[in-house]
Parts: sequence; structure tokens; C-alpha cells
Amino acid sequence: MDVSIIIVNWNSTDYLRECLVSITEGTKNVDFEVVVVDNASYDGSEKMIRREFPGVRFVQSHENGGFARANNLGFKHSSGKILLFLNPDTRIIDSAIDEMASFLKSTPRAGAVGPKLLYGDLSLQLHSVAPYPTILNQVLDIDFLKRRYPKWRFWGIKALIEHDRSPQSVQVVPGACVMVKREVFEEVGLFSEDYFMYGEDIDLCYKINQTDRRVYFLDAAAVIHYGGTSTHNGQASAFQDVLMRESVFTFIGKTKGRAAALVYRVVMSVTASGRLVLLAICLPWAGWIGRSQRLYGAVNKWKNILRWSIGLEKWARELR
Repeated sequence: MDVSIIIVNWNSTDYLRECLVSITEGTKNVDFEVVVVDNASYDGSEKMIRREFPGVRFVQSHENGGFARANNLGFKHSSGKILLFLNPDTRIIDSAIDEMASFLKSTPRAGAVGPKLLYGDLSLQLHSVAPYPTILNQVLDIDFLKRRYPKWRFWGIKALIEHDRSPQSVQVVPGACVMVKREVFEEVGLFSEDYFMYGEDIDLCYKINQTDRRVYFLDAAAVIHYGGTSTHNGQASAFQDVLMRESVFTFIGKTKGRAAALVYRVVMSVTASGRLVLLAICLPWAGWIGRSQRLYGAVNKWKNILRWSIGLEKWARELR
């Protein structure tokens, strides 16, 4: 088997159907299998797969142990020499899987590769590549600044903005769609289950880049990533805000030490407090400028981050 495509599903049946159709329609030049792991959502995906995609292997996880654990479970049910970890809320464009698999097969130095990620309207997602998180780039992580000053080294998106179609060595490609050689995935110890959700892709890319292999971005392959299928309500969004910071905290602790992780937490507390003060100043004018919903959403986001940063972990556990 050339490629095993591993998809972790959680309440995403409709997106999953579209994803599976796009895989079948676009992948012509490699032998592949698809393994779908339902992460204890019991959303009807098993019936849909049995009815519409009988060739897909379905694995039911009876507990939601997180994204990394579910992908590792899918890996245990796979047999491909190459592994593609793919979100259900994606759609493969044309021969993207063929392109990535061909690149990995022909490039001994490559351990993993990620495609160009697009929004539903086919506009580019700036997080198609990313740097390892640091305290500084996390504080400055503002979309306006990325678009206004895209060449700043903090963003790590040089491979995106220079429009070079050749494969580029990068630090991180996102876990929404990442293809890895099986022996490399085994060598680095699979996905780290220290992360419940978010951060496991950063950790994986970091471990690969620490070996004699490298992570690459392949502009020639494109995949639509709709995003947010599991975080559509307010509680889930709060969970997302907290988990993203918790994952960065874990990664910095593992790679830079506990002291650096604690500094990150303190800096995020100061950053969140400052953002909330600025938002409080803007709120009286929110209705006049037509941005009230967006501003109130930002207030909730930074309030959640502040509560996490000062140690209200009980609240985070309850969300989980």
C-alpha cells in the first residue's frame, strides 16, 4: 500500500462525506486506503461510511482522548508506506495527494510535507506554514500585522509570500493536512499525546526537523480547509482559545524548559490584560462603527485567555 489516509472525525459527517468524495475523485496515481476514526462523537458517520464508502476502514473510539491519540489509533490500523493525516473538513483539489506522495517518494531528505491550504473561497490561508511558537511571535500574532508586514521573520511564512513553486523547507505545516513517511513517523515516536488538541502538529514537525529529515511545504499541491467544524458555539470557541495557549505552553516547556513556559504564561496574562483595556476603550463606539459583534467576541476571547493565564484550569477542564 502506498498511502494510508487517516481522518479523525468528530461531529463532522457532512464535511467528511465531501472529503471522501474529493479523495476518490482526485487520487489516481497511488494505491491508497482510508482509515476514519470517530472520536466518540457517534454522529452517524459509521452508517454513512458503510452505506456510501464501503472500502473505507472505520474505527470507533469509545472515548475522546484528543486529536493526537485518535490519529495514533488510526495509524495502528493502517499499512501504507506513507501516511496522510487529514482533517474531515477538507477538500482535496485535483491531484494534491498524488503530488505530495510523489514528492516524498522522490526526496530522500524529506520526512513530511504539507500543501497550500485555501479557504472555501480559494483565498490563501496564511497559516499554511508557520514557525515554532515563541513568546515574541505569540504576542505579535495579529492577522493585520501579518498582512501588512508579511516579510517579517516572526511569521515564518517566507515560503508562502515569495511565490516560489519549488518545495520549501519549513518549520511547521499544520495538522489539517500533513503527509509523513511511515518510518519517520515511527522514528519520532508518533504524535505526542501530551496535547489534547492543537500543538501536536508543531511537536511532530519539530521532532522530524531534529532528525536528518526535513519538513517541506509544497505549493504545487492545494487543499481547501474549511476549519472550525468542531468549534461552532461559544463554549467550544472558549475551549479553543484556551487549548491553543495551553498547547503552546506545553511545547515551550518541552523544548525550552519550564522556566520559559512560565514566562510565556505571565506574558500572555499581561497581553490579555492590555487587549482587554483597549477593547474596553473601544466598546462604547462599537455600535457606531458597526463592529459590536466582533468586539464583543474579542472581549470573550481575551477574557478566556486571561483566566487561563492566571491559573483557572478547573474552568478549562470543565469545558473539556
